[in-house]
Amino acid sequence: MRTRLRRIAVTAVALLTAATALPAAAAPAQDRQEQRPSGGGLSAVIRYTEYGIPHIVAGGYADLGFGTGYAQAADQVCTLADGFVTTRGERSRHFGADAPSDPALSSAARNLSSDLYFRGIRESGTVERLLATPAPAGPSRESKDLMRGFAAGYNAWLKQHRITDPACRNAAWVKPISALDVAVRGYALSVLGGEGRAVDGITAAQPPVTTAGAAPDADDTARAARELFAADNADMGSNAVAFSGDTTANGRGLLLGNPHYPWDGGRRFWQSQQTIPGRLNVSGGSLLGTATISIGHNARVAWSHTVATGVPMNLHQLTLDPADPTVYVVDGRRERMTRRTVTVAVKDGAPVTRTQWRTRFGPVVTSLGASVPLPWTSTTAYAVNDPNATNMRASDTALGFSEARGTDDVLDALRRTQGLPWVNTIAADSGGHSLFTQSQVLPRITDDLAQRCSTPLGRVTYPSSGLAVLDGSRGDCALGRDADAVQPGIFGPAKLPTLVDAPYAENSNDSAWLANADQPLTGYERVFGTVGTTRSLRTRGAVEDVSAMARQGDLTVRDLQAQQFANRVPAGDLVAADAAKACAALPGGTATGSDGRAVDVTEACRVLADWDRTTDTTSRGALLFDRFWRKLIAAVPAARLWKVPFSAADPVRTPNTLDTSVPGIATALADTVAELRAAGIALGSKLGEHQVVVRNGKRIPVPGGTESLGVWNKVEPVWDTAKGGYSAVSTGSSYIQAVGWDGGRCPVARTLLTYSQSSDPDSSHYSDQTRLFSGERWVTSRFCEKDILSSPALRVVVARERR
Repeated sequence: MRTRLRRIAVTAVALLTAATALPAAAAPAQDRQEQRPSGGGLSAVIRYTEYGIPHIVAGGYADLGFGTGYAQAADQVCTLADGFVTTRGERSRHFGADAPSDPALSSAARNLSSDLYFRGIRESGTVERLLATPAPAGPSRESKDLMRGFAAGYNAWLKQHRITDPACRNAAWVKPISALDVAVRGYALSVLGGEGRAVDGITAAQPPVTTAGAAPDADDTARAARELFAADNADMGSNAVAFSGDTTANGRGLLLGNPHYPWDGGRRFWQSQQTIPGRLNVSGGSLLGTATISIGHNARVAWSHTVATGVPMNLHQLTLDPADPTVYVVDGRRERMTRRTVTVAVKDGAPVTRTQWRTRFGPVVTSLGASVPLPWTSTTAYAVNDPNATNMRASDTALGFSEARGTDDVLDALRRTQGLPWVNTIAADSGGHSLFTQSQVLPRITDDLAQRCSTPLGRVTYPSSGLAVLDGSRGDCALGRDADAVQPGIFGPAKLPTLVDAPYAENSNDSAWLANADQPLTGYERVFGTVGTTRSLRTRGAVEDVSAMARQGDLTVRDLQAQQFANRVPAGDLVAADAAKACAALPGGTATGSDGRAVDVTEACRVLADWDRTTDTTSRGALLFDRFWRKLIAAVPAARLWKVPFSAADPVRTPNTLDTSVPGIATALADTVAELRAAGIALGSKLGEHQVVVRNGKRIPVPGGTESLGVWNKVEPVWDTAKGGYSAVSTGSSYIQAVGWDGGRCPVARTLLTYSQSSDPDSSHYSDQTRLFSGERWVTSRFCEKDILSSPALRVVVARERR
C-alpha cells in the first residue's frame, strides 16, 4: 500500500512537471489554459503528511489556487463559510441584526453594522474596480488566477463532500463562492487596520438634525487613540528575529517567526506547501481564505511578519456649509458629499436601509472603535482616509516572497508591489543575510505636513498616537505623492525604515527604533512609530535574549527552538524577588484587600520567592504572579511603579526596580490570594493545571503568558473561575517556524501550528499540534520530495473539478 501511494504521488507530480516544463513557443497555450473559466477542469495533487499538512502540486496558478481552496475547505469549511457570509453582507439575514458580528474581518460590534459596510463595498463595485486596475497598482494576473482557482476549489470540495462539522452542518448559509468573494475577503484583511477599525462609525454617520454639537475633547481623544493603536491593545501581535551569518555556526542565516494571532475564527493560519514545478515551491502559513503563503520559507529564504506600529489611516476634518451639513468646503469652493443607500436583509424582520456618506478623502465617520468619538455637527465632520482601501496587492507581495532567492529579492518584491497593509517583514536567507523593514502601506503623513495642516485636535493626536487629523478645507494639505510609490498618497520605498545585514534584526510590535539595539533606526516620520520612548516588556525581553544569542554566536536552529520555549518572564525577573521581600515584610503576614478584608499572604510570599520566573506548564508560582501582576499594573500607574525611570540612553534595561513602598502591592497580593483560594486553586499549583484549552472534553496544558508579563511565547488566556482558571486562549503563538540551512538542497525547518489544522472536532487534526505545543515539541518540515514521499502518514488526493 505504501509503495502504491508513493507511485501515485510520483506519477501525479511527474505529469504536472511535464505540463509545466514547456518550451517558450508553448507558453501562450499555457497562458490560455490559465485563463479558462472555473468550470473548465482545474485540478491539483495534494499529498498529506503528518499532522494533516498538505503539499499541493499544481500545473499553474489557477490550479494552485484550486488545490489550496479545496484543502482549506476540507479543514476549515465552517470558518471559511462564516467569513464569506460576513463579506457578502448577509450576517443579519442568517444570524440576526443585533447578534455580535464576526471580529475576524472588521471591528463592527453588531451584524447590522458589518452588513451595511460590506454591502456598501459590494454595491459600489469597489473591489471590481481594484481587480481591473493594471499591475503594479492593481493585482497581477497570477494573483487573480489564484483567487479564481481558490473559489473553484472551495466549491468543488463542497460539491463532493458532506460536511460533518457541527458548526455548519446542514446550514443554509454554506454556499458556493465566486472569485469576487475571495477578493472581498482579501480586501477586508487589507483595510483591517484602517476603515476596518471604523466600521461602526462609517455606517452610523448621518447628518445632524440640530445645530447643536460639541467638538471632541482633544486630550480624551488623543488618549483613546493612543490606546486604540497601541500594540499591546491589539488582538494580533508577533515576535520575529533574523540572524545573519556572522552569528551562526555555518555562516548561513536563521529565522524564528512567532506570530500572535487569534486561536479561533477567520484570522487563523493554515499550514501548507505550494508547488508549481519549475516556478514556485514554498511552505508556510496562510491566513484563512487567502491563496498565498503569508509567513513561510522556500529553499533559500525565510520570512515572518510582525504587526507594525504605523498608523494606516488618517482623518480629514471637514468644514461644512452652515446651510447644508452634507456640503463641505475646500479652498472656498463647495463640494457635495456623495450618498450611497444600502439595504440589508434581516432575519425575522423588515429590511434595513441606511445612507452612507463619502467625500473626496473617504467615508464620513463618527467614531473610531467604541472609544474615539468624532461627532458630525452642523459645522464639522470627519472623513477617514485609508490608503489600503485602494490596495489589492498583498497577494503579489506574498508571491514575490515565495519566489525569492534571498533577502534582496524580498526587498525587491516589497518595492515592486507595495502591498503589505499593517505588518513589518523580518527575513533571513541561506547566504547569511538578515533583513528588517517596515514596508507597509501608510498615508503619506510627513511631520512637516502634520505641522502645517493639523487641526487643534490633530496637534494633540498626532504626536501622541500617530493619528493625523488634517484640515480638509485646504487644498495644500493633500497628501501628495512620492515618485517611487505605486499609488498616490502613500510613502514610497525610499522612506521606509529598513535594516540590512545586522547581526540580528528583531521586532516584537514596538516601532522600528530598536530592531537592533546596537544600530537604532531613526529619522522616520511619526506616523511610522516613535523613537526614544519606553519599550514593552516583551520587546525588552526579546532584545535581551536575541542580542545575547548573537554575542554567543555559533547559532543553529536548535537555539531558535530553545528561545521559542524558554518562557522567560521579564516582568518576573524585574519584580518577583522584590515583591516576595515586600510580602514577607508585611506585619503578621497579612495584607488588606480592595474589599477591606485582611488576607493571610504568608504562603504567597514563599511561592513568589521560589518561583523559577518562567511560564512553563510545570512552573509553580507562575499563575500566582500572573494574577498578581495583572492586578498591580491595573491599579498603579506605570510612572509610580518603578524607582528607576525610563532612559532613552538605556531603553532595554529601564524602567526598573519595583517601588515596594507603593500601597497597591499589598492590595494586589491580598486580592490575588483571595481570588485563587475562592476558586479552589492552590497558590503553588503548576501553571499547566490551570492554564489550559479544552479539546473534545480533554484539558491540554498551555505554556506561555500574557502580554504584560513580557513572555516571548505570548498567549492570552481567558480567565474563568468556574472552570478552574484559564480555560481557553483567545490569541497568541500561532504558526511558528524556526528555519535555517546546512548547505544541502533542503532547508532545515521546524514548525508548529499551535491550534492545529482543523476546526472540526471530528478531525484527527483538531488538536494534534496543540498537544505538541503543550509538550513544547515541533514538527520536522518535509519540504523536499524525498522527505514528503518517505512520510509514514503519506496520503494522496487528486482533487479536480467534476462537471
